[in-house]
Amino acid sequence: MARKVPEAQFALIGGSGTNSISFPEDVGDSRVEVVESDLIFETPFGESPPMKLIQLDAADGKRRALTCLMHGWRRGIKRANASLQIYWVFHQAGVRKILADGGVGSFDIELEPRTIVLPTDYIDMTIRKDIYVLGTHLLVMRNPVCRSLHPALLTSTSRQFERVVGGGTYLCTEGPQFESAAEIRAFSHFGAQVVGQSMCPEVILARDIGACYARLDIVVNYAEGVVEAWSHEELSNIFVDESPRIGQALLETFATAPLDEYCECRDLRKPTLLREGSTSRLQPA
Repeated sequence: MARKVPEAQFALIGGSGTNSISFPEDVGDSRVEVVESDLIFETPFGESPPMKLIQLDAADGKRRALTCLMHGWRRGIKRANASLQIYWVFHQAGVRKILADGGVGSFDIELEPRTIVLPTDYIDMTIRKDIYVLGTHLLVMRNPVCRSLHPALLTSTSRQFERVVGGGTYLCTEGPQFESAAEIRAFSHFGAQVVGQSMCPEVILARDIGACYARLDIVVNYAEGVVEAWSHEELSNIFVDESPRIGQALLETFATAPLDEYCECRDLRKPTLLREGSTSRLQPA
């Protein structure tokens, strides 16, 4: 029998920023308990990655979240399918707020490694198009990052880090390889501040299921060719050194983000203009 998806108001998508620790256990926040681990669900897009159900004692009562590692990416699973799997689970759980973390490269010489960036817009350079869990709405991607959840994340992150940039544009590439110097030179004209591989399709799928989305990214290197060749050792050290504080910023946001404050995220899903039968049925990638 397929495992039933538990209810949760939040989802925490773990990325490079928290991948070097066991999250949330290694953060050591006494308000948080792991209710269940290794939760795997059958979805229309394949078996989900293992998830944890966690619970936190907040001022307004107990809050629950589902969390997974590295955006659900696994060897042999297309990244598009991994995103569909986790977002299908979030939709079944009734998730309303989604927080994600990641590591990014910087286009700007002044945006140096170990700076925290909370992007508020994106440029999608991936080939993962037509990827929806529901596909029943016209998705307006104006203000893709929630204007209620983002300030809460900014406040929590600023308590943990000195160098925090509370906005900017994230250019998302396909990966999993890093970009070439020639690609970075081309992309540098697009107006983005950082480059990474996970904001899309996550931010789009959040709108698809009617959830709010915000993310925290740590600059781990200068993008290829911006300064000198980056060091794999330094990149690894940044992940190890900063993961606990990134985890704490996420948990603090989980505890304090308003659940019922009005935002326009759901209103930016409009009734589809496509007639039934005018297009083929959307299928998993």
